Amino acid sequence: MTTICLIRHGETEWNAAGILQGTTDIPLNAKGVKQAEACSVYLASSSYDVLISSPLKRAKQTAEIINQKLGLPFHTMSEFQERAFGAAEGMTYEARRAVYPEKNYPGQEREEDFHNRIMMGLQKVTELYPGQKVLLINHGAVIKAILKAFSGNDNILEGDRLMNGCISNIHFENEKWKIKDFNRTAHLRLLS
Repeated sequence: MTTICLIRHGETEWNAAGILQGTTDIPLNAKGVKQAEACSVYLASSSYDVLISSPLKRAKQTAEIINQKLGLPFHTMSEFQERAFGAAEGMTYEARRAVYPEKNYPGQEREEDFHNRIMMGLQKVTELYPGQKVLLINHGAVIKAILKAFSGNDNILEGDRLMNGCISNIHFENEKWKIKDFNRTAHLRLLS
């Protein structure tokens, strides 16, 4: 059984300010570094076979911090890069709502293309690492898309958002992905 531990990257200054990042390449802030360190401590008590990251700086930094403790083979996969939000990148929620109330952002990656890219990435992971335990550091929209796809519930996170540094777990069994848990943050409580 292939298992994947999905970890959302640590916080950036744009996360803290409520600014949409998308593919804009923003580094972690000090809190984001501490979140990655907390993930590292938590994950050290389990064994994993490989660490994969989105190539974007905030995810890659999170992965590198985690891997200082774990020492796993490390790869980046563009399939798990955040969704491109086009003209809305760099805007706050309020500004986006005022300018694009229907969320039709010029230059945005089509939802179908985004979904297909992620599913291709997961297929590649199951082919490259069958029966292994994989750490996958990526982004909020990516994790949300995975959770929606495998739960069959578009409102799985209704009223809740994926926290920076949160952990979710999925596994591939009997030719099907299943969600074990999601948006776990107990390991981050000491940072509050």
